[in-house]
Amino acid sequence: MNTSIVTELDSVLAELDRASNTYKINVEPLKHQLKELQRTESSLNQHALLYSLNNISMEQPNWTFLAAHLYLNELYVKAAKNRDYNESLKYGDFYHLVKELTTIGIYSEDLLAYYSKEEIKEIEKYIDPEKDYLFNYVGLFLLADRYLAKDYEKKIFELPQERFMIIAMTLMKNEDKSKRLSFVKEAYWALSNLYMTVATPTLSNAGKSYGQLSSCFIDTVDDSLDSIYLNNWDIARLSKDGGGIGIYYGKVRALGSDIKRFKGNSSGVIPWIRLVNDTAVSVDQLGQRQGAIAIYLDVFHKDIMNGFLDLKTNNGDERRKAHDIFTGVAIPDLFMKKLEEVDETGKSIGEWHTFCPHQVKQVMGWKDENGNPLGLEDYYDEVEEKHFTRKYEEAVNHPLLPRKTYRAMDIMARMMVSQLEAGTPYMFYRDEVNRQNPNKHVKGNGRTSIYCSNLCTEIMQNMSATVIQNEYQDEDGNIIIVRKPGDFVVCNLSSIHLPNAVKADVLERLIRIQMRMLDNTIDINQISVGQAKWTNQKYRAVGLGTFGWHHLLAIKGIHWESIEAVEYADNLYEDIAYLAINASMELAKEKGAYKLFKDSEWQSGEYFKRKDYSSERWKYLQKDIQINGVRNGWMMAVAPNSSTAKIGGSTDGIDPLYAIEYAEEKKNFKFKVTAPDLDHNTYNYYRRVRHELDQLWSIKQNAARQRHIDQSISFNLYVRHDIKARDLLQLHLEAWKHGLKTTYYVRSTSQTEIEDCEACHS
Repeated sequence: MNTSIVTELDSVLAELDRASNTYKINVEPLKHQLKELQRTESSLNQHALLYSLNNISMEQPNWTFLAAHLYLNELYVKAAKNRDYNESLKYGDFYHLVKELTTIGIYSEDLLAYYSKEEIKEIEKYIDPEKDYLFNYVGLFLLADRYLAKDYEKKIFELPQERFMIIAMTLMKNEDKSKRLSFVKEAYWALSNLYMTVATPTLSNAGKSYGQLSSCFIDTVDDSLDSIYLNNWDIARLSKDGGGIGIYYGKVRALGSDIKRFKGNSSGVIPWIRLVNDTAVSVDQLGQRQGAIAIYLDVFHKDIMNGFLDLKTNNGDERRKAHDIFTGVAIPDLFMKKLEEVDETGKSIGEWHTFCPHQVKQVMGWKDENGNPLGLEDYYDEVEEKHFTRKYEEAVNHPLLPRKTYRAMDIMARMMVSQLEAGTPYMFYRDEVNRQNPNKHVKGNGRTSIYCSNLCTEIMQNMSATVIQNEYQDEDGNIIIVRKPGDFVVCNLSSIHLPNAVKADVLERLIRIQMRMLDNTIDINQISVGQAKWTNQKYRAVGLGTFGWHHLLAIKGIHWESIEAVEYADNLYEDIAYLAINASMELAKEKGAYKLFKDSEWQSGEYFKRKDYSSERWKYLQKDIQINGVRNGWMMAVAPNSSTAKIGGSTDGIDPLYAIEYAEEKKNFKFKVTAPDLDHNTYNYYRRVRHELDQLWSIKQNAARQRHIDQSISFNLYVRHDIKARDLLQLHLEAWKHGLKTTYYVRSTSQTEIEDCEACHS
């Protein structure tokens, strides 16, 4: 055997001994095999890697960590070869990496412009290669495959700790120079210990010369040709850079409405939605995946039953289908109440009327303080003042206003059929969303500020349409279009790894730096759509979230279906909310409050009163906020997090476990993945998985945490494919009654796995 093979063998054997001691796995048979093999240098490590992957099981889950260590060896060798340094060092010169990737155009020139060579050399001292051993195999593979920086020939240059450090440097580049390196070090601490993850656009694009950092965008389409096509242009540009997008179509006139007083000429929303569908398919995200777009419509819009609820089903006219977008329905309390109206035999008799928003404005004559026409969609019900209900009844009773009338239950049945077949529409409970909005002061009580959510149903922020104010030619013939920017929602996401952060007791320290990272993202992000950047600066909204909830319950010894889990959710998320709001207040003290803080519920204290935050710590915080403000108009949102949870070696978002053991396929080989921290103690708390759990307990848990989250939560309902309609209806009613703002997919056992929005993972 030649010297290089002996060296490789020694290296692999050392890794096996290390793993054997750390993870208590028997590596002796593998060591014997390797000593017997007469192979090339590269295949020894590969043989050990495949052996490790084949041995992952419920009985021996820790083989995943040995597999990760062996895969790390491959990454170290590749990076050393591509960067021309000795592979025994594992990590090469960091300054040289930054300079080389900047020279070839992968990294942004900002890194070298903001940080001196001496500073980068100092920063390099913080990089800890030992943190690489925190990854399991799936997490490391995903990070390396999708997010580590490569050159134009797809050769790997970055290693995991360097990606984390580049993110930290990027997000802290605008901080005061006297404190900047300490903030970089703190951000790296949070990332490298896997106490948190950033959103996938940030994970992928931070420090690079292309792409943007925000996860979610929401636009409002006005009832005009200009608005429809300019929206399409805007979402194409955002989709190109990898954003997940929600669009509100509830203001666009319905099928059969008039255009310029010509009766019956409108084709309704379906053709325009199909146009968006084509944009999603054709403008892919950096060549990796097609665009991800959700379109929302009100349940009182006439087109709800004119094709909208059938957009994704497999039956009907294909010319009125849009299989590549996702759908959501905005639902007022009144509709849910109509579902509960029954006759003496128990049959549902509640009537529901649908209207064209254009005709409502023409006939009803409602106007705002500036004389602009308003529709039903522009009102919501407060707890006492039922603004929407009053306007809806006025519309129903107007003899000249056209409408279509259905049993409310027939509309709901159509929704549930689509959900069981395609997973959507998402449910958006518009009254609860607007009641809980801390920034409703912009339009006032009873006036809708939030019309829909985003692609993953966790973002809730003020919305309005961008409108063309003027179009003219200058003396050189240039055509200039002046657009008044509406509130084009943007949200930057980041998530706490609950099991790691709670176990290490670092929530306070973590959330302080995490909120700073999120807030800094707003200022450094390059968004191609001007009104989105304007809105981002105006509200400075961020979305601090969590993942690993089921994992946390398991290591805490708490059963999912228990009041203990509900109470723990309530207490933990109150603590997280307190720490997030306090961190935002401290940032406001340092850098100033967001522009529209004045008269918000953060300033008035109404937000805290409604949440019943009455303990001493909340009272002190409320006083501090009245003095200093808060930096961010919205602060919390829980995303799906399936990709980033895998990187962190935990469970998705607030979802129950998919399976205790399942098969993954990567690079043409299959291996098993097991529940995190699986042992004889945690098995009992993982035993019942997604579709086996009583969803009512999931709803109760989610209601407990929703109380503390100013935006919303990506919350799936998991049901059997043969669930009875009345049982699914009951779950929706319970979700609404418990005060949930949204529900995400209805995932039935018959559906193939539905892909989440990649951008919304954080």
